Amino acid sequence: MTGTYYFVTMAVLVLTSTLVYASDPSPLQDFCVAANDSTVFVNGKLCNDPELATADDFFFSGLLTPRNTSNPLGSNVTAVNVVQIPGLNTLGISLARIDYAPYGLNPPHTHPRATEILVVLEGSLYVGFVTSNPDNRLFTKVLYPGDVFVFPVGLIHFQFNVGKTNAVAIAALSSQNPGVITIANAVFGSNPKISTDVLTKAFQVDKKVVDYLQAQFWWNNNN
Repeated sequence: MTGTYYFVTMAVLVLTSTLVYASDPSPLQDFCVAANDSTVFVNGKLCNDPELATADDFFFSGLLTPRNTSNPLGSNVTAVNVVQIPGLNTLGISLARIDYAPYGLNPPHTHPRATEILVVLEGSLYVGFVTSNPDNRLFTKVLYPGDVFVFPVGLIHFQFNVGKTNAVAIAALSSQNPGVITIANAVFGSNPKISTDVLTKAFQVDKKVVDYLQAQFWWNNNN
C-alpha cells in the first residue's frame, strides 16, 4: 500500500510539473523589463533593474497604421512581443496586427510556444487549422468583423482574405515570444537545403518538383 501511495504521489507531481511548464513561466515579481542588449543567453530574457523601468518599457505605438501588403503573399504581420515591448518579459502574452490585401494569405504556419486567438476588424477571412496525426482534421470558418477564432498551440493554421477589399485582424498569443514556423519556408527554403532524397520521399513527387520549389524565394511576411 505504501508503495502504491508513493507511485501515485510521484505520478501526480510529474503531471503537475508538466502542466506548469506547458507555457511561459509565471513571473516572480511585478515585472521584469527585458534587457534586450544583454549578451547572456537564457530561457527568456534577463531583467533590467526595476528601479530603472519607465512607462516606455510597457508601450508600443503605431499598431493603428496599415502595413504594406505589396508582396507575393499579400499579407503583412506586425508583431508586438517582448522585442518591441521589453515589459512583456515573463508575462506570457503578446499580440500581432495582420494586414491582408484582397485575396491575401497568411500562409500555413505554427506557433511552437503559443495558442493564438484572432479577432477580425475589417474584411472577411477564411481561417482554419489542422489537428495532429493521425487524424489531421481540418477546422475552418469564414470570419467577419467582430468574429473570433482560436488556433491551438503548435497546430498548423492559416488565414485567407476571401473578400475584394483589404482585411485587418488582431491576434493575441499566449507567450511573450510565440515563435513562428511558416511551413513552406521551413521545408523548401531551409538553410542549408533539405536533401531532395528526403523531400521526394516525404511528398511522393518527382525530384524536378522539389528542385523547382527549393529554387523559389519564400517570402517572410512577419515583421
